[in-house]
Amino acid sequence: MTVAQELLERFRREGSIQGDVVKVDSFLNHMVDPLLMEKIGQDLAARFANQQIDKIITAESSGIMIAQAVATALKIPFIFAKKKRSITMKKFYTASSYSFTKQEATTLYVSHEVLQPGEKVLFIDDFFAKGTTLKALSEIIRQARAELVGCAVIVNKSKREDILSVLHLDELKAL
Repeated sequence: MTVAQELLERFRREGSIQGDVVKVDSFLNHMVDPLLMEKIGQDLAARFANQQIDKIITAESSGIMIAQAVATALKIPFIFAKKKRSITMKKFYTASSYSFTKQEATTLYVSHEVLQPGEKVLFIDDFFAKGTTLKALSEIIRQARAELVGCAVIVNKSKREDILSVLHLDELKAL
């Protein structure tokens, strides 16, 4: 069984869709199945295995689990942009993002210490919907003079074909 098939089966048993909101709280983004996350991470990492990538970037908090799984598979570090700046973060890059699921704007912070000029960065997240997280993190990558080299998510809810994913929203709606 492929990872996509396994994910579809889990969604069939435990998930739901309400409009464009995908509810996967019992296995992906509230309670996490670490073995499934590991398989998804390996699947996404395999798509970038022949590409030079220095770091992975995601946003706090739902993207952390998949970013860690992909980073582990690729054996590289990952960065999660923080929603609050700690007092130890003296110099930082920042950008604003809006969550349609949570209906709130947030500011994301990445320390200068963890993202360097010239680094090749892969964006990883759980879902891609309207692209506000990617837009904010792309701005942070630009500020750092690093380079965004790819984008991958577990579920792509958009029409964008440059976002690699395990599943597309249309596949979930077809169940």
